[in-house]
Amino acid sequence: MSDFHLQQAALPDTLPGAVPGAVPGAVSAPGRRLAELTGLTPLAATTACPEPADVYAHLRARFGPIAPVELTPADPQRQRTAINAWLVLDYDHILQVTRREQLYSRNPANWRALAEGLVPPDSPLLPMMGPRDNGYFRDGHEHRRLIDPITEALDGIDQIAMLDAVRARCQQLIAGFASNGKADLMSGYAAPIPMLAVTDLFGLSPADNTALQRAITALIGSGADSQDGDRALNALLTRIINARRAAPANDLTTRFLHHPDLHTDYEVQQSMVITVVAGWETTTNWITQTLRHMLTDPRFAGQLRHGRLGVDDALDEMLWANPPMANMPARYALDDHELGGHLITRGDPLILGLAAANHDPRARTGNPRLDTGNRAHLAFSAGHHACPAKIPARLIARTAVDTALRLLPAMQLAIPPEDIPYEPSPWARRPAVLPVRFSTPPRT
Repeated sequence: MSDFHLQQAALPDTLPGAVPGAVPGAVSAPGRRLAELTGLTPLAATTACPEPADVYAHLRARFGPIAPVELTPADPQRQRTAINAWLVLDYDHILQVTRREQLYSRNPANWRALAEGLVPPDSPLLPMMGPRDNGYFRDGHEHRRLIDPITEALDGIDQIAMLDAVRARCQQLIAGFASNGKADLMSGYAAPIPMLAVTDLFGLSPADNTALQRAITALIGSGADSQDGDRALNALLTRIINARRAAPANDLTTRFLHHPDLHTDYEVQQSMVITVVAGWETTTNWITQTLRHMLTDPRFAGQLRHGRLGVDDALDEMLWANPPMANMPARYALDDHELGGHLITRGDPLILGLAAANHDPRARTGNPRLDTGNRAHLAFSAGHHACPAKIPARLIARTAVDTALRLLPAMQLAIPPEDIPYEPSPWARRPAVLPVRFSTPPRT
């Protein structure tokens, strides 16, 4: 049986105070629910395409600031219906959804399709959208109880020690491929650096790094192997939990085990899951996209290399243009209401289109000269469930990009930019490889 099996009574079809009929201009006709809509754009089309902005523009033109999208297709042979969601595309509406906890829940127990059994136990969506006992998947008091151990642990990081360790590892990795004249900056640099930081924090073995990366990539991918990835990740974390219970150490695993707000081993494990997954995936994406932009945009690279654009400003530009999570799951409507010209019904899931909203002209001009220093992006989401790891993530990303900038002054992309492949995922847009070559030996 899947780890995500959920027993709950179906939500009622008739709700007190429900909005009668469809809102004018809405895609959902009177009496039709989100699950009944067909012919929708798959959410994965926003990350798998050459130009995501074109897909977002198409959705805006057709539906406005809120668009229905398909999460998984129907499977008639297995008698499974399509699973749909609302994709929130503009800046103001994302702020509205993330800040109104009384109307939009983070708890998947409020997902109508899940409660009614329409999401099968083996669904690839569940590792990213199913219930978990950690702060990201809870609201109100339970959210605060479960998120506090994470924020306290992150606040307690020795940033100077982390900076020294990350810088040393960046230099070691570059020294390891310096004589080859070529490298894959994804697998050989951008991915290992955040993973080494994460394993250090939790006392995980560096020998598990490859397995951890493979598990997280599968989980985030929401493909056929997503639940296998989740099980593999849980097994790796359970092993270190058992080891630290027998022999405590000065690491976050031990702190979580002894934190009074984490009441069960499952809460400890799942708090580790969200910290490890977010800590590696998002920081890796941030580093990789910044390096990719250095290699493909002469304006960006020239300003960065000649000091007209600082590393922090370059990182911010990437948070606007290519946030580490393009689409963030999910909020669940707690009542029927109108949003962006559409009728949202109780139990509907809403996906935060962070990449789409970051291109909203009301929040950003699109002119790098005018936008430099603007950190009002939504790359870390907003509201109570915003990412609590902004400071360590920036420290790691800044150090990785700055070290590459100094030690790899003459690197060039080894393939045409349009040939860079991306990891399949409806949530994130991460280059699978980033091959480079060196016309001169890297500095050491």
